[in-house]
Amino acid sequence: MTHPFLAHLHRPDRPVLVFDGAMGTNIQSQNLTAEDFGGAAYEGCNEYLVVTKPEAIAKVHRDFLAAGADVIETDTFGSSPLVLVDYDLADQAYDLSRKAAELAKRCTAEYSTPEKPRFVAGSMGPGTKLPTLGHVGYDELKAAFRVQAEGLFDGGVDLFLVETCQDVLQIKAALNAIEEVFEHKGDRRPLMVSVTMEQQGTMLVGTDISGVLAILEPYPIDILGLNCATGPDLMKPHIQYLTENAPFVVSCIPNAGLPENIGGHAHYKLTPMELRMALLHFVEDMGVQVIGGCCGTRPEHIQQLAEVAATLTPKERSVRIDRQHWKNGAVYTSEIPRPNLGYTPAAASIYSAQPYEQDNSFLIVGERLNASGSKKVRELLNEENWDGLVAIARSQIKEGAHVLDVNVDFVGRDGERDMRELVSRLVTTATIP
Repeated sequence: MTHPFLAHLHRPDRPVLVFDGAMGTNIQSQNLTAEDFGGAAYEGCNEYLVVTKPEAIAKVHRDFLAAGADVIETDTFGSSPLVLVDYDLADQAYDLSRKAAELAKRCTAEYSTPEKPRFVAGSMGPGTKLPTLGHVGYDELKAAFRVQAEGLFDGGVDLFLVETCQDVLQIKAALNAIEEVFEHKGDRRPLMVSVTMEQQGTMLVGTDISGVLAILEPYPIDILGLNCATGPDLMKPHIQYLTENAPFVVSCIPNAGLPENIGGHAHYKLTPMELRMALLHFVEDMGVQVIGGCCGTRPEHIQQLAEVAATLTPKERSVRIDRQHWKNGAVYTSEIPRPNLGYTPAAASIYSAQPYEQDNSFLIVGERLNASGSKKVRELLNEENWDGLVAIARSQIKEGAHVLDVNVDFVGRDGERDMRELVSRLVTTATIP
């Protein structure tokens, strides 16, 4: 059975769905005190407000729903144990996630009608540690995301939103954690991923939009897009790439422009009408189907988007629709084919993609990092000379390799450890997959 959110998203008339605006901005506008947060030790922990002052979060939800939002996001951006540990609340990650989802669901129930159903997206932010840069281990990060995802699932969210993503390895940890929850529960929910591209044109760790798409294309996600960091003007080239190449519904949820520091506070100058006109262009001329607002956006911004969304038809695009269900503990997927999806299969480094299109009749794979076939590599491994091994990789890149093959399998050594040590260095120094 198709989830109601996907049934709505893929209606024949292809509606434009409007997400809500900024949770943080609209909490701050209520001028809450330390007491509202449960004491000075918790001040600034917005996720704890679902316990200490739930009416403040409900007000944010209801204001956006009244403005016309189709989807509201839970107050769980930082409700993973790895973030909540800073407030000594790590052991409450599941409960806070579940309660936030239940609160949002109660609010959508007040506003939903058969003509305009409302939905809840379970917000999962990036946390404060980047796995690609070694701030946190992948397994630890995935375990933390699983706790958060399980709380959101049990709280009844309609879809999962992995948002404000700064590191593709963080995205993979979150998606794989969510998949584990789906398998455990024997049911699925729609998936949306929203990455953040900085002003310099890449994610925080340096990944460009082609690398993002190549890495995420195999995942059964339903919506892929951008949010945060900038206004719609700087998002345009990335959004255009996605609408031309991604086999997913595309979303755009920008800030109200770039923030300006005025009196020690961030001010966002993009007006509701300016946001409306920018996203109208993205919908009609590029095919974006999901719009909304991030930092600095208020109910007035969302009201403008909801008004214009009712009049828009997105530019025609082909998207992949994955139908997945569980049977006897196994997942079965049936794909509804769509012609001319536009995506070119590719490998990706942390920085960019290498399409499997061969300019010179062959694709060059650098194979010198091979302990089975190179005495020099074996010697460097035994010396644990990681810099020397990285230098071999760099030399192959300089000589024109498109992709690097890495083989550390060598009798008498711990291959798993060697691969982790070498690849963790290669991933940030090699520009190719």
